[in-house]
Amino acid sequence: MTRQKSLETYEEKLGQLNDLREQAIHSATEAAVEKQHAKGKYTARERIEKLLDPGSFQELDTFVRHRTYDFDMQKNRPWGDAVVTGHGTIDGRTVCVFSQDFTVVGGSLGEVMAEKMCKVMDLAAKIGCPVIGLNDSGGARIQEGVVALGGYGDVFLRNVKSSGVIPQISLIMGPCAGGAVYSPAITDFIFMVKETSHMFITGPDVIKTVTGEEVGFEELGGAMTHNQKSGVAHFASEDEDACLEDARYLFSFLPQNNLEMPPRVAPTDDPLRQDAELDTIVPDNPNKPYDMRDVVRLVVDDGEFFEVHEHFATNIVCGLARLDGHAIGVVGNQPKSMAGVLDIDSSEKAARFVRTCDAFNIPLLTFCDVPGFLPGTSQEWNGIIRKGAKLLYAYAEATVPKITVITRKAYGGAYDVMASKHLGADFNFAWPQAEVAVMGAEGAVNIIYRRDINSSPTPEERRATLMDDYKARFANPYVAAERGYIDDVIIPHETRPKVITALKTLLTKREPGPKRKHGNIPL
Repeated sequence: MTRQKSLETYEEKLGQLNDLREQAIHSATEAAVEKQHAKGKYTARERIEKLLDPGSFQELDTFVRHRTYDFDMQKNRPWGDAVVTGHGTIDGRTVCVFSQDFTVVGGSLGEVMAEKMCKVMDLAAKIGCPVIGLNDSGGARIQEGVVALGGYGDVFLRNVKSSGVIPQISLIMGPCAGGAVYSPAITDFIFMVKETSHMFITGPDVIKTVTGEEVGFEELGGAMTHNQKSGVAHFASEDEDACLEDARYLFSFLPQNNLEMPPRVAPTDDPLRQDAELDTIVPDNPNKPYDMRDVVRLVVDDGEFFEVHEHFATNIVCGLARLDGHAIGVVGNQPKSMAGVLDIDSSEKAARFVRTCDAFNIPLLTFCDVPGFLPGTSQEWNGIIRKGAKLLYAYAEATVPKITVITRKAYGGAYDVMASKHLGADFNFAWPQAEVAVMGAEGAVNIIYRRDINSSPTPEERRATLMDDYKARFANPYVAAERGYIDDVIIPHETRPKVITALKTLLTKREPGPKRKHGNIPL
């Protein structure tokens, strides 16, 4: 074969490759793409371009095609099927990604689509990098029957095996129904987009048929439903651009895997900064609320606090921030909502967050202002004992650096649960106005001195006198400090430098646990 002939053959092969690649990239019809854009949604490839660093995406399995012949499926075999997979970088750090393509067979999951997703998830697990899934699918591909269901099972298995090993992030960019919801549910963080993304096990039509209930898509499984009511989702974004940008920001707090530390950024905030506003942020009246998020922002770097589960169980605050450039997880009771009591939802919310931080070596900073657990038959009958124990378990189990600041109330068993010294917290600080006690003065006096008060000629005056005495003796941090349960009582404006020094001290912390398969958290 002459050199000229060889060159012509090569160019022919190259032309074929380029044609096939072009077909794969433009596998959807123009009408399907326009319909996607009309809904305020990007295509699968457009999302990847916006999520990853420019030019970093390396696609895998571009030429995979389904092998189904039932229902005339052989007449439509798009290259790449209904998902785009590969790897790239975010801020220069490697990440694996799959992006379901609703413009191709409705994004439905079949055998080869599941194989593509599993392949990229296996790659992420092998090289120890996060995996981000962009979900936009009509569910299982009905034409493939049980094979599609098997594909979901294969994906679920990988989610579970990678849980706590590599960060897994799910972005719900469209419908996510039936078995498809369980893969995101197992991942570490779920983003949803208002008005355009939905999650549900059974859709409105099935619900109406089975139960007679009439409900719309948004009310049943929209972004705010799962952010406010169910707690399934962690973030609600206004649009897809905000969702993708928030995902990039979240990524900056996470390590590549469970064997690495989260990336540290060059700090721009003085670690010795002392903010006098902290000295007056807690009201003199112990029953008056304040916003714990204000406390957090005055302590962390540059006031930046990325709240997780912002709209769910608002009586506790969880989120990510930095101290002197180091990523930290923050948990704080929220006096502004239900006086900051612990209940079923807040206990589960915080427990999940604490375990996520512990899995990925993110130190924990806890701000405690808790009057106790929420009383009532609804809480007791729905399992506050079991579900409150989840938070207790999560804190006791966590081996990352744990720093606690008691800003005001720390009452009863809730004091124990909120990262107390007794659960293995490393440094516990309290502000001067902190009250570490079994309960508030009024409740304690009514129990201890009931006969004394009832026999007094002036019971109200006697109660007031006894309450003042109880407050003087017990409504302070010094009884706990005498026992070593509090490491130091600090002036509020000293909080930032104190916790930064504590964190730096704890960066080399090692706490090996006993050998066991795993603990048995009260699920």
